[in-house]
Amino acid sequence: MERTLRAGAASAASPLPASKNGPTASGGGGIPWLLRKRGASKAPRQGPLAAQEERPDNVDDEVELEEGAGFAVSTPSAAGGMTPEPARKRREAALARLRSAVLAVVARARRRRGRRPMGSSVTGTIFGRRRGRVHLALQTDPRAPPALMVELGAYSTGALVREMSSGLVRIALECEKKTPPHIGAERRRTALVEEPTWRAYCNGRKCGYAARRECGAEEWRVLRAVENVSVGAGVVPDGGAGEGDLMYMRARFERVVGSRDSEAFYMINPDGNGGPELSIYLLRV
Repeated sequence: MERTLRAGAASAASPLPASKNGPTASGGGGIPWLLRKRGASKAPRQGPLAAQEERPDNVDDEVELEEGAGFAVSTPSAAGGMTPEPARKRREAALARLRSAVLAVVARARRRRGRRPMGSSVTGTIFGRRRGRVHLALQTDPRAPPALMVELGAYSTGALVREMSSGLVRIALECEKKTPPHIGAERRRTALVEEPTWRAYCNGRKCGYAARRECGAEEWRVLRAVENVSVGAGVVPDGGAGEGDLMYMRARFERVVGSRDSEAFYMINPDGNGGPELSIYLLRV
């Protein structure tokens, strides 16, 4: 009996046998195994699964970085939308040049409106006050606006009449060629009869300057008064204005074009005898 009790006590005091697969949950050997298992679960994992599990922890940081980068990129784009000051000035200067060019074309078209191209024969009228300035008008038709009207600023009508009474008269009008602003620029020459200023010569002697004029009310009054006169000279009454009588001479002229820079107008004698008594030369030198 005593042997049986001692054997049972010895069997109760002895520890449980360890399993081949590891400690079990029962007995004193199961507590260290459980602690090791919990520590292993908290250890960082390696490999693709570890990267997937750690990514959610950094999502907020990545979102903040992306939002900050987007803000930094959007700031230069907003500044680039504003027009720089030099570019704006260049655009305004280009618009000003375009506006001036358009206005010049419109003004030239208005001057040419109603004019006919000059043929081989034109009607020329020289008129002016005795002590006033000489006006020269060339018309393609007696009723058409003058294709060329020039005023000799320093030569009086009386001096021209005295010159014509002595013999042949040759009036030369010279203007200068406009050089291009820089090498390689295109040369755009205006028509010879549209040059604004001239140097005037009468029988080789300089007689001041001549300027192109538009046909105003006073000039139209004279041209209307002598419209029915084909060839001749005379005096238009003053009409009580107190400025003196107006002298005129009217004839047909033959137009000869030498080049783009030279034209000549020779007065045609009515009887057809002798040479021209009056010649007008337009030169661009």
